[in-house]
Amino acid sequence: MPRLALIILLAAFPALSTDMYLPALPALQELWSVSPVQANLSLVAFFVCFSFFLLVHGPLSDRVGRRPVLLGGVLLYVAGSYACAAAGSLAALVAARVVQAVGAAAASFLSLALTKDLYEGLERQRILALIGVIVPLCPMVAPLLGGWMLTALSWRWIFLCQGTCALVALYGGLRLREPEFERTRGGLGAVLGRYAVLLSNRRYVAYTLAFSVTSAGLFAFIGGSADLYIRDFGLDERAFGLAFGFNALGVMAGAATCSRLCVGIESWRILRFALLGMLAGAAGILLGGAGTPAAFAVPMFVMSFFLGMSRPLANHMTLEQVHTDVGAASAVMTFTMFLVAGLAMQAVSLELVPRPVLIGSLGVTGAMVPLVVLWRLGRRGRAA
Repeated sequence: MPRLALIILLAAFPALSTDMYLPALPALQELWSVSPVQANLSLVAFFVCFSFFLLVHGPLSDRVGRRPVLLGGVLLYVAGSYACAAAGSLAALVAARVVQAVGAAAASFLSLALTKDLYEGLERQRILALIGVIVPLCPMVAPLLGGWMLTALSWRWIFLCQGTCALVALYGGLRLREPEFERTRGGLGAVLGRYAVLLSNRRYVAYTLAFSVTSAGLFAFIGGSADLYIRDFGLDERAFGLAFGFNALGVMAGAATCSRLCVGIESWRILRFALLGMLAGAAGILLGGAGTPAAFAVPMFVMSFFLGMSRPLANHMTLEQVHTDVGAASAVMTFTMFLVAGLAMQAVSLELVPRPVLIGSLGVTGAMVPLVVLWRLGRRGRAA
């Protein structure tokens, strides 16, 4: 199995684990006579455990190697998926989802760590851009696939499909040759203590925090898109699917454009241009996005396009700041992104302000913060 195909599959684990399962929630509520809040425990438990174990698997992979963590994580994911398919109650499903989350955490961050280990320079930028093109397809395709299985077969087949996809990743992990990198030493305390070393790297911390904010507007859109298009704008479910897919297309197109531009243009110039484009799109949402579906969708597409352009370069620039503890660094990057995602999705669900206003405001913040950080760090670098 080509290592690039393995990396792309590992990056898709979070979306594969959640988006394919979403259409089954109403059926499970009816099957087990539980409330929506109770049914959502299977999602909440997954995200909580997934986020926590990112921070465990990262330094562990720096200590024992990428391949053992990958194989162990994928085996847990396979076992969790098949246990989900066999669950006879909500409690059993939640417990199986916890096992699934522990395995998914190992797969997710390793897509970044392996990219850092196996590729350098321009090639790494292009690989990250390719991942940025393919991975956004998962939120578009996974719910459709899950809905089809729910209609034609059963909700249990959704988890059987997840486990089978993980077996492909397991095969790739078995064929993977352990990459060379500088390993950490010591026991569990020393392994976890590597976070202190990592967090003392100020440039890495600054880039990680700044670039994690760039996706806040997009995650707020994902969390509130159904209510925005269907309830606020009055579109039907089919039109909503097209509008949502239009936005995902923007992210993919931006990443594809990045892969072409990074051949002959300096990365920081492309990144600065992309952040300014994001700022323009977010400002467009604030100025007129609440009027009609088109008035929102067009600037949202612009913001998503330039976000897709910026993401591979932001990941590359952040990974360039570390030469050891790459597993821990990749885990912190992934953890921070999911933390911002959870906060943004929770914020849009509170409905404290109109959804376009919140999405546009988070988009402006997500562009301005990294622009300021890039300017300040670049200024210090020139002074030094």
